[in-house]
Amino acid sequence: MFPGMVIRYRLTPLFGIPVTWISEITHVDPPHYFVDDQRFGPYRFWHHQHHFRPVNGGIEMIDTVYYLLKYGPIGTLMHAFVIRKRLEEIFDFRQRSLEQLF
Repeated sequence: MFPGMVIRYRLTPLFGIPVTWISEITHVDPPHYFVDDQRFGPYRFWHHQHHFRPVNGGIEMIDTVYYLLKYGPIGTLMHAFVIRKRLEEIFDFRQRSLEQLF
C-alpha cells in the first residue's frame, strides 16, 4: 500500500444495483494509519481513516469516516432509512471477520 495507489471496486451496496467505486490511498504511515478517499463512487465525498494501535493481546483498528451523500433531500431521506444502517452492517461484518481471522 502506498500513497497514490488507486483501487477499483464493483459493489452492489443497495437493492442489488451495481456501482463502480474508485478510491485512492492518500496517506500511509505504517503501522499507525492509512487513509482512502473516494475518487468516483456513490458518495459526493468519502474520506476514510484507518488508525491502528497496540492493545493488550493485539491491535485495535479505529475507523473515522467523513462522507456526504449525493441527491440532496432524497439522499438525506435514503440515509435515514437505508444507508446509515447499511454502513453499520458493513463495518460490523468487517469487525467480525477480522476477529475471526486474527
